[in-house]
This record gives sequence, structure tokens and C-alpha cells, in this order.
Amino acid sequence: MKKCLIILFFLSLNVVCIGQQLFTEKKEAGSFAIVAPNQLATIVYDTKDDSLVRIAATLLAQDVERVTGKKPLLAAKIPASGNLILMGTIGKSALIRQLVKSGRLDSSKFAGKWDGFLVQLIQNPFKGVKQALVIAGNDKRGAAYGAMELSRQMGISPWYWWADVPVKRKAALFFKSNGLIAEAPKVKYRGIFINDEAPCFSRWTKEKFGGVNHLVYEKIFELLIRLKANYLWPAMWSNAFNDDDKLNPILADQWGIVMGTSHHEPMQRAQQEWKRYGKGPWDYTKNDTVLRSFWKKGIENMGTHESIVTLAMRGDGDEPMTQGTATNLLEKIVKDQRSIIEEVTKKPASATPQLWALYKEVQDYYDKGMRVPDDVTLLLSDDNWGNIRKLPKPGSKPRTGGYGIYYHFDYVGDPRNYKWINTNNIARVWEQMHLAYEHNVNNIWIVNVGDIKPLEFPISFFLDYAWNPDKWNQENLRSYYTDWAGKQFGLKYASEIGNIMRLYAQYTARRKPELVDARSYSIENYNEFGRVTKEFNQLLAKAEKINTLLPENYRDAYFQVVLHPLKANANLHDMYEAAAWNNWYSTRKDPKANQYADKVKELYHKDSLLSVQYNMMGNGKWNHMMDQVHIGYKTWNDPRYDVMPTVTYVAAGSAPESYALPVLVSKTAEKAIPLSTKTPVFFEKDNYVSIEAANYTRATSTNAIKWVSIPDIGRTGAGVTTFPVSAGPQTPGKGTPRLYYDFYTYNTSDKLEVSAYFSPTLNFFNEEKGLQYAVSIDGEDPQIITINTYTDPNIWRGWTASNIIIKKTNHKPLAAGKHTLQYWMVQPGVILQKLVIDMGGVKPSYLGPPETLKK
Repeated sequence: MKKCLIILFFLSLNVVCIGQQLFTEKKEAGSFAIVAPNQLATIVYDTKDDSLVRIAATLLAQDVERVTGKKPLLAAKIPASGNLILMGTIGKSALIRQLVKSGRLDSSKFAGKWDGFLVQLIQNPFKGVKQALVIAGNDKRGAAYGAMELSRQMGISPWYWWADVPVKRKAALFFKSNGLIAEAPKVKYRGIFINDEAPCFSRWTKEKFGGVNHLVYEKIFELLIRLKANYLWPAMWSNAFNDDDKLNPILADQWGIVMGTSHHEPMQRAQQEWKRYGKGPWDYTKNDTVLRSFWKKGIENMGTHESIVTLAMRGDGDEPMTQGTATNLLEKIVKDQRSIIEEVTKKPASATPQLWALYKEVQDYYDKGMRVPDDVTLLLSDDNWGNIRKLPKPGSKPRTGGYGIYYHFDYVGDPRNYKWINTNNIARVWEQMHLAYEHNVNNIWIVNVGDIKPLEFPISFFLDYAWNPDKWNQENLRSYYTDWAGKQFGLKYASEIGNIMRLYAQYTARRKPELVDARSYSIENYNEFGRVTKEFNQLLAKAEKINTLLPENYRDAYFQVVLHPLKANANLHDMYEAAAWNNWYSTRKDPKANQYADKVKELYHKDSLLSVQYNMMGNGKWNHMMDQVHIGYKTWNDPRYDVMPTVTYVAAGSAPESYALPVLVSKTAEKAIPLSTKTPVFFEKDNYVSIEAANYTRATSTNAIKWVSIPDIGRTGAGVTTFPVSAGPQTPGKGTPRLYYDFYTYNTSDKLEVSAYFSPTLNFFNEEKGLQYAVSIDGEDPQIITINTYTDPNIWRGWTASNIIIKKTNHKPLAAGKHTLQYWMVQPGVILQKLVIDMGGVKPSYLGPPETLKK
């Protein structure tokens, strides 16, 4: 018998049947035939129900046809015979209400729950009907999500069109008698922002659809519904959603998509609309009358369509307003905007969902005391690099508008654009969004996804996690890769593909490819560059082997999601390593430089061929999606075109200068250490000890605070932190949480420095002293260190570019023998990745010296 887990949560109830397969190809006792020999179910919906119910019913019928080759009929009333799939909302479907009234449908599982739904097989629902498969939604999206969940369970990927994921055909389709799904989201508004969309998305839409119009938006709306999302900020670089195509907002409403505008486009009007119709300066102190009229038109255009209105005002073109903008001016702007909303809607302003985006400099206004009415959602933000800037403090007074997060998977700006390929490690995404959720940030989650492609995987995770944050944790996060891979490419190679995607995410998140160059990794110390390229190429070999084993019809999808990003990134790193060796040999007048110069040219050409291959697959379906410039950055912004790394040729016959080759592998003999423990023990090597944080010897936790490891979040391993993330600060002392790391030294040192490597977590409570940790060795008093207060923006640029914060402490020299380093929790939310104990032997490198674990 299947076991069902009932999960109670804020505003919803989830019933998830663990391990249950809802569909079978063979008839079982009590099962419901959707498609069987001589049987084809009919999908019934009330024509007076919402338009999205009709749309979703049509999609479900098409999906059944994709799977079985047979398409169910759509009907507005119960058929005289045959199996019935009934779909509708509790508010507008007379048949759903009838089932609730008769007691055959338990509405407590979904009624009153935002976007909630129930899918259940009901016996004898109506006179003359033996069975009905019922998809009931509390609202229009709930009903649609229920239908699309059935499609997922049948084997239709939400990415069937957007990533060419094929459908596995089945001769018959039966819904099992004990199948049950009852769900509702824990985050109310869940969506994406199409942004930074030139040159790829813009060129692609122009070629395929004639522009960013309703034809492409219908594809986007369908994707969002299939991903159980409900919120969209539309493309805006050269586009105006409501103005470019008058069908855009109409179709968004029909699809149940809540529309908004970006953080710098207030009152439902795009920046491009101001460029087209605005008069005078974008300055409220000089042009308030014109601006109010402009904004009023935006609310009039909104009409009754579901929307979240962005409030306040930033400078034109995603820029700050004039320096020293007064808080009282912005408060007046918000007050005037809310008056416009009331005037147009004839309702209190609080009846219209609104947000105030605390993005970039706007957060400074909030920190200096600016406030907006309580019903307005405060949309907090990351730093554009996946590190959350601000969270409500524990114990803060709840807001009726709640809090939201604006997050980034793609960005144009300082310290470097990153727009080319997927570089998002979902371990970090999970850790940061878990941090947000545990601090009651659950009203809006929206993520900048650039061109949508090639970010299919992190988009799926972000929206799945927003739907149910309790489902995924540090212990099962790796299974998300396998689960997702299985749904796209089948179960046979799901584990292998999931592992490839997981390692790719960790490797590529070390440094965005736009930031990589010949100087990024050391070629001389620890053979670092060689180790990095070897990791990429070993992973690529595994991915290419899987590619040969997959059925032919999976190859395009696999190339888009798995193989291309890995090939492209491996090639890029190979190219820059060759450029590094070219420089190394050429400075020594050695003709060996020439072979590396030739290799750079070869790999630079290969990069362009990989982009062409992506653009031309599927008869050019995705042409232009790999047009993004990504080689040759000198500043934060794109170069105009890719620029090959500079190489130097040495004249043939030149006599190289005398030099020593770099020592790529340590030749220091290891000394015997008597070990009588099974716990990790670390040893000195070349006058240093290097420790991956998760390999602690032992730990002290408390009843309220425990240590956890987050796999794959570090640049070279896992990270450790304390849960719950809402715990209060601790003063290091007897019985407080700490980790112990035993290590051995061979020699007496005359210096000792400990480098602690942290995920670049920001000071999200904005306390003056920042987030802190403490460290001690042997019997020392703990040193309390702050990791993230700064005044120089260049410090932050270094953290984000290198995806690490490194803090150093000095300690007393150690005699040879066994020692213990203690790492103490002071505040939660700090992710320790690595510890390096330097006795004078550490050499410059990007990742730090490899771990010196005694096996």
C-alpha cells in the first residue's frame, strides 16, 4: 500500500504520495482508463469557467495525444457514455460545486488555498457515471496546475518545446485507483524576468516570430503554467509589453499570468513607453504633472487584469536618481501613485497588489528610514550575483504585504556581464532562498533569467523550490539533479546525467566564464590550471559517452542542456590554459610557446563552431540563442565581438633562456604519522595544512543549533553552516556550537596564519558589525572575526568575481605534533568552505592548496 505524506503549511495542504506512479500502461483493479483499446476518455469543463480552464483542458488533451497518439474529446457536458475527466474551479464550475455539495469531493484539501488543486479518482460522481478523474482547482491556475501535473506524470516535460525534450510513447494510459494529488504553493507569486535579452532573445524572436509579440509570449505563458509559475516581468530592453502588441496583456490574463514591470518601471508602464510618449525630464521635482498623467495611463491600461504594480521611482534607464535623493520626495511619489491607483480602480489602494523593489541604491533609502504602507510588498534583492543583500530581522513585525526576493541567474553589470551559458549552482540558490524563506520572505519570488535559454535547469529548480520549499533540503538536494534528468532524458541514464550536471554546476560556478582568462588559475602552483581543465575534460568525456548511448531523439535536448555548456566551458578553459603556457614559455624565449599559440587559435575557432552548432540544431530552431559575446572582456561590459587571447610566437631556432620548469606535483616526502582514529586527520605538506570544511573531526552542537553540510556549494567541496538559519548569535565559550579539526605538523613554525574560505554571503541584517565567526588553535582564546562589512566597492567586486570571501587570522607558532583547530559559530547564515593553515608554505592560487587529508 502506498504511503501518503500530509504536509501542513501556511495557507495550504500538500498531500504527496511518496514513490507513487499515478499512471500505468496496464489495466489494474479500479484503475481509470484515459486511453485503452477501444476506450478514450472525454475531458469535460464548464464553458462558464475561466478561460484558463479551457486552455489547460486543451493542453491536457494534446498531451495525451503526444503520449498515446489518441486525443481525448473536449465537451461542455457529461457524455452519455465513456470515461470522464472533469476539470474546473470550485468557484465557476457547476459540476465541481455539485460534487462538493454532495460530499463526493472533499474541498477542504484545496478550497481557499491560493492556486491550490486536487486530482482524485471519484466513484459514482454523477448519476450514470461509474468513475470520474476530477481535476479541481480553488482558482483558475489551480485547475490548470492540476492538469499540467497530470501531464508531467504522463511524461510531458514542461520543456518539451523550449528544450525539445521528446515524449516517450505509450500504447495505453490508466490512472491508478489510489492516485491522489492535493497541492498548493507556499510562495504566493512565483515568476521570471526576461531581461538582458539582446542580442540572443531579441534576434531569435525577430527571426522566428516577427518580434517580441503575443506569438512568443503564448509559448512563455504555457511554459510558466507547466512550471506552476504565475508571475512575469516581460522583456523590456527595447520592448514594451502592453504597447508593442495589444494582444499581449489580453492573452496574459487568459493564461492566468500575473503581470508586473521591472524594478525601475513604475505603474505598469515600460521604460520604452516613456521614450515613445514621455515629455520632459524623468524627474518628479520638475515634471510631476506629466509623470502622473503617464502613470495614470498605465493603471487604466491594466484594467481588471491581475497585476502587481511597481511603486516609487528610479532614474531613467535603470540608474539611480539624482545623488542625495530625499526620502520625503520618494514617499510623496509613492503616496501620489497610490492616489492614482485609487482614482482609476475606484477601490482602496490596498486592494491592488503593489511592490517596492529595494534594488541597488533603493535599499539605501529604506535603510535610512523611508517607509511605504504596510500592504505594499517589500521586494528585497540579491547583489545581482546570487547573494541576498537584506532580510527582515527575526521577530520583525509582520507586514500584510509581506516580503519578496528579486534574484539573478543572469546579469548585465559590475563586475562583469554574465549572459552566455548557465553558471548557476543550485546548491547556492537553495541555500540563499532557504535563508529567505526561513525569514518569512514568501510573497514574491522572481528571478532574472535573461533569454530563458540556456537556463532551463536552474529555472526549473527555482520554481519547483518556490512551490514547496519544504520538499528540498541539504540532504536530498543532489537527488533533484537525478530526478530532473530522469524527467527529461529517461530513467536509464538519469543518475549519470544528474551527476554530470551537478559537477558541471560546481565547476562553472567557481568563476563566471566571462571572468576567466589566462591569469585566473595558477599554472605553476599546485598544477591548478591543469587540475581545473582536467576536471572539465574528464566530465566532458563522461557526457559524450552518454550522448552516444541516448536514443537519437534525445540528442538535441541533451546537447542544449548538458553537452553544449560542458563542451563550451571545457574548451574555454583549455584555451585560456594554453594562453597561460604560451605566455610562460614566450617570456623565457622558448619556442615551445608556439605550439601553445597554435592551440589557442584552434580552440578559439572551435568555440565559434560550438555556437554555430547550437544555433543550427533542429533546422535552426534556436538560431541566435548562442550569439552572446563571451571572450575578450576587459571591463564589465561586452566587447563588441569575441576577441582571441593575445599570443606570442618565438622565432624558430631561438635559444631559450635558462629556467626551471614549474614543480606541478610536490616532491616533499610524507612523514609517517601514527594514527589511531577513523575520523579525518590532516597533515602538514610543504609547510601548510589544507582542509575542506565538511571534513571536520568532530562537532559540538546544542539542542537548538546543529551543524549541517551543504553538498557542492563550495568551489572545491561542500560547505558547513548551522541550522536553523534564524537562530540567534552565540558567544564562543563552553558548550557553544563549534567544529574541531585535528591536524599534525612535522616542523616547528615561526609563523602561523589561518585562511578561512566562505561563500560570499552578505550582511543581510545590515548590522554594523556584519556576520561573524570565531577561530582558535589548541588552548587559545577564540578570535571573533567579521566576514562581510566593507566600504570599498572593489572588495565586493573581488568577492563576487572569485565567488569567495577569504578572512585571515594570525596565531602563535606551533611545535611539531598534533593540534586542534576550533571553528566557532557566532552567527547563522555563514557558509565555511575551506580552512588553510599556513606555516610559510602557501603559494598564490585561485582555489587555494589542495586538501592534505591523511587517507
